[in-house]
Amino acid sequence: MPNSFQTQFVKKHTKNNARVTKITTPHGEILTPAFMPVGTRAVVNHMTPTDLERTGSQIILGGNTYHMLCSPGMEVIESAGGMHEFMSWDKPMLTDSGGFQVFSLSKNGKICKIDQHGAHFKHPDTGQIIHLTPESSITTQKIIGADIIMAFDECTPEQGGREAALAAMERTHRWLLESKTVHEKNPESRYGFKQALFGIIQGGSFRDLREQSTQFILSAELDGIAIGGEVIGFDMQKTVEVISWVRPLLPENKTRYTMGVGLNPQDLIDVVAEGVDIFDCVAPTRNARHGSLYYGKIVEKDDWIAFESEENPARILIKKSIYAKDERPIMEDCTCYTCENFSRAYLHFLFKQQAIAYGNLACIHNIHVMQEVCRKMREKIFEQSSP
Repeated sequence: MPNSFQTQFVKKHTKNNARVTKITTPHGEILTPAFMPVGTRAVVNHMTPTDLERTGSQIILGGNTYHMLCSPGMEVIESAGGMHEFMSWDKPMLTDSGGFQVFSLSKNGKICKIDQHGAHFKHPDTGQIIHLTPESSITTQKIIGADIIMAFDECTPEQGGREAALAAMERTHRWLLESKTVHEKNPESRYGFKQALFGIIQGGSFRDLREQSTQFILSAELDGIAIGGEVIGFDMQKTVEVISWVRPLLPENKTRYTMGVGLNPQDLIDVVAEGVDIFDCVAPTRNARHGSLYYGKIVEKDDWIAFESEENPARILIKKSIYAKDERPIMEDCTCYTCENFSRAYLHFLFKQQAIAYGNLACIHNIHVMQEVCRKMREKIFEQSSP
């Protein structure tokens, strides 16, 4: 593969804003829409790289900047030759900036404090103070070596009102420029691979702030655009609305990324219809580990697709006793390794036994469903696109 990053527009649905793009990175190509399984601590829980490839995963979010700083530390990652080598994952990878940890951990002032320069964390084990700033975030992401790295930002809380949203947006913009300055000194990873820098649109649930933030991110002339904030992925109705505000401003040749979207398969379908390319969420593997398995059918609906289910939400809880003698697969038409080889009864048994094998089989199914939804969307976009 060329040592470069590029987003190429391929096709657009004729009746909604869904699109297919081809993203070229030093570690391979991605055909969007594409879901990114999350490996917060250098592993997608209960899944090997082979498992991920078999589910159709093209790219992962591999390693959270904050968690990697805490453990195993950058000396270990650099000694291994970067996160790709450390994890034995040879396909594209994205890392986050640590900005979400600024948001979540700063709720406890004893763990994290924020100032104009960045965030100051107390190491959960050693008590050592870790300074996470635009400079240290980008430097860390260069050691991690991901193909797509994120500018340091402050995730916007939904409860703080306009004043908090404006403060987080202005800080995010200032940190973006500092992140860009550090990145442009050497736009490659520590291992010589070109890295793409994405900026993050903030502004909370305020349309004028979202539009203002979008214009600022675009003026920075980055490789891609992310849409962030607490509301994104948490409140799907508001998520779709926010995307509809900013989409008319977005260029065709930039990757569009909604952060934290993917609690349910239908969530992916909804944001892609609004023009989004990539997304990530910890929920599919987290839900799987706790016994919540996606259940439904991908159906055609109004020239698009939907994930329909008899259950609400579209999952079954495998711990329920009704599955103890149920010899059917989780989903009748699912082609994942788990559904092709094991019954609900067996998964129920493994879950009750707290067997390690349960986590692997459950996560394979949930990630496969998300990737199958993406595959079906790509097919439908090609089918419904203009010549």
